[in-house]
Amino acid sequence: MDYKSIQQLIKTAGEEGLTFLEIETEGIRITMKKGSQTDVAENSVSVTSNLESLEEKKEEQVEIKENAANENKEAVNNITASTDEKDLKTVNSPIVGTFYASGDPKEPAFVEIGSKVKKGDTLCIIEAMKLMNEIQSEFDGEVVDILVENEQMVEYGQSLFKIKVK
Repeated sequence: MDYKSIQQLIKTAGEEGLTFLEIETEGIRITMKKGSQTDVAENSVSVTSNLESLEEKKEEQVEIKENAANENKEAVNNITASTDEKDLKTVNSPIVGTFYASGDPKEPAFVEIGSKVKKGDTLCIIEAMKLMNEIQSEFDGEVVDILVENEQMVEYGQSLFKIKVK
């Protein structure tokens, strides 16, 4: 950028009433500020506080969406509990994957309808990304229903078993 171009740039910026201009071209960086340092500092603070305010609003919206999602899950669980018997609990899938009723196709299933289970007993395995995840019972009781088939794909939160608790 030559001297005449810079001079023309200064003249144009002044005529347009610009208070700040920054240009970088051909390895040359030109920064022009018009006004006192306090004017520039006040404008910087204003922009910074506006950005912080926007970030806070985004975080609030994320929290509101998360709270709404949790409330919806609780509502679904409450509806399930009220329509079924009070002592009937559902075991849901904590991950997306493939449901396996046993650890090996030649072995019997971990549980069948009518099986008595205790808290911590393995109910099934869900394979996700080549990892075998044992799903354990969260309570003592009797398996009254198995809601998925062996080797079936399951979704996060999908009901797998119904257990009548003691």
